[in-house]
Amino acid sequence: MRVIAELRRLLGLKDFRRLFAVRLTSQAGDGMFQVGLATLFFFSPESAGTATGVATAFAVLLLPFTVVGPWAGVLLDRWRRRQVLLLGNLVRVAITVVLAVLLVVDGVGPAVYVLALVNLSVNRFLLSALSAGLPRVVEGPLLLTANSLTPTLGAGAAFVGGGGGLAVGLLLEPGRSKDATVLLGAAVLFAAASALASRMPRGLLGPDAPADGTALRREVRDLARGLVQGARHLAERRTPARALGVMAVHRFLYGVVFIAGILMSRNLLAAPGQDGLAAFGLILGVLAAGSAVAVVLTPVLAPRTGPHTWIVLSLLLAAVSQGLLAVSVTLPSVLTGAGLLGLAVQGSKIAIDTIVQRDTADAFRGRAFALYDVLYNAAFVGAAALAALALPDTGHSPAVFTGLAVAYVATAAVYRAGSRRDGALRSPAAPGPLPARR
Repeated sequence: MRVIAELRRLLGLKDFRRLFAVRLTSQAGDGMFQVGLATLFFFSPESAGTATGVATAFAVLLLPFTVVGPWAGVLLDRWRRRQVLLLGNLVRVAITVVLAVLLVVDGVGPAVYVLALVNLSVNRFLLSALSAGLPRVVEGPLLLTANSLTPTLGAGAAFVGGGGGLAVGLLLEPGRSKDATVLLGAAVLFAAASALASRMPRGLLGPDAPADGTALRREVRDLARGLVQGARHLAERRTPARALGVMAVHRFLYGVVFIAGILMSRNLLAAPGQDGLAAFGLILGVLAAGSAVAVVLTPVLAPRTGPHTWIVLSLLLAAVSQGLLAVSVTLPSVLTGAGLLGLAVQGSKIAIDTIVQRDTADAFRGRAFALYDVLYNAAFVGAAALAALALPDTGHSPAVFTGLAVAYVATAAVYRAGSRRDGALRSPAAPGPLPARR
């Protein structure tokens, strides 16, 4: 198959292999870390099982990084991205070890929530660095395949890491020591990711002109100006700005579905006496399977349709998944909808990432992906607010799912109209209209 052949070509690139190894190891640790958080925040007996409670938990975790996220762009365009990966993972080691100690000594308290938030924030920063550095190790048509494989296989690594965390939990007696052990396992993986990052040359991932200390302090002081410049650059290029816009809408709608999935797992699909974690794990597994299908299909079909048309088709597929949930809430229909949504979300993400990377100058890529993460998290916070207002505690509302389907169709229509107006649909291989580089 074509995707296997291109994967072999990618793995033949030494620098890509090094960056890929960092991603897989870091995300495996993140999966193990997040399994502990999911059990703690959403599926333990004392956690909230209402729409408002789940939405509030998500807002608390994501809103602060939405506020501090803009700092990441300035730093990623001024710091060596390889150093960000090395030191960032070391910071996560320290945070995770402290978390484990706090759980054993004091149990769950405000400090645990704060440190968990910081750890997740650092992870989003690292993922931005990985995306901004990818075009430095992969060029040409292989970049589309790289964008297909690296995030999805990274998510697969997170799934494996999460499975490892669950396995450890099954082997140990319930209690604080079990949670601490899972966290320490995640810390080991973070340390391994940092060690793997040290194998890359310092300047490999860019930027070409890192700032000295004085220049960096000036850039931090001028944060607002730098972000405005980045946003203006994306707007001038048009295609990356439009891609980020559709990503934010997609993330907002997906966030409502994700919260509904947690509520349905706890309060509708769980067997009597169970907490719903097994049902939600099954839904996540099918979502991952849909994402894996997107990895295979996108490199084959997106070059033929063009990335912009592929995004439109993905949005329409997401609309189908929500229409299915609007008319049925049986486990088979929920799983089918999850698989279709996983395919749609990952397929569009691959195309969006490629457009942003391809059509953004290297000097602005860090800010582009920092803005990406700000929109990504802000959209989920907005989704949490909508879910708290619109969803019942069972998670299932035919009216809400019908509204989501209509919103997906409308987004597809608006995006296609904008792409056609700018000439981005003129041929599958053609990029959007770009002004001359300055």
